Amino acid sequence: MRPPGIGGAKYLAKRVGQPAKYYLEHILSRWSDVGAKGIKSGKKSGGKMSEVKNVTQPDGINRRKAIFGAVAAFSTLGLSPKTLARPTEEISRSEEAIHQELVLKASRQHVYQALVDAKQFDKVTQLSDEMRSGKGFGPKPTEIGRQVGEAFAIFGGHIVGRNVELVPDERIVQAWRVVDWDPGHYSIAKFELVEDGAATKVVFDHTGFPKGQAEHLAAGWKAHYWDTLERFLA
Repeated sequence: MRPPGIGGAKYLAKRVGQPAKYYLEHILSRWSDVGAKGIKSGKKSGGKMSEVKNVTQPDGINRRKAIFGAVAAFSTLGLSPKTLARPTEEISRSEEAIHQELVLKASRQHVYQALVDAKQFDKVTQLSDEMRSGKGFGPKPTEIGRQVGEAFAIFGGHIVGRNVELVPDERIVQAWRVVDWDPGHYSIAKFELVEDGAATKVVFDHTGFPKGQAEHLAAGWKAHYWDTLERFLA
């Protein structure tokens, strides 16, 4: 029998169909039985042997104490009999997502470079209606790392993230966020570049963004990415 402990927690969790309390009671019965029988020891005192007995409570009470102690130990580790037996999980089937497709009159290489080269993408942003109106995006310059894992900051630092996957002329995957989202909240933006004769079909998917922002973000992709890319590559 494998003893309960840090490793034993996994053992208990695998025994599906029986509550954790059942195993605690049976595995720990040896511990409580020792206490119930008592422990005798001898000690010399004034030339005589005096018998010292362990004073115990009835067997049932002592066993419950042992079980309670084990449960307390599991709780210290952030575990409980309930969580050991039945891990909790939550599956969402209502998350919002954006899927967009468009054809740009340029080769895949030109589209790819326009999206990952900081100098070229900065020129793309300058062609947006917002920049033309003089509003601007912010003071931070356009920065885009060219390697997987490197960071980017675009639109004046309003959009930041990291490159997750870069397949030249084929695919770009980015961890993408707006700076005023909750800390640590990143979405995934994926650009697939498909050859379409002399043109390039962009298959775009955006997932993982905060609920309720789909329409706003979809409009932003069109206004600040697709329309401006089209102007830049014309």
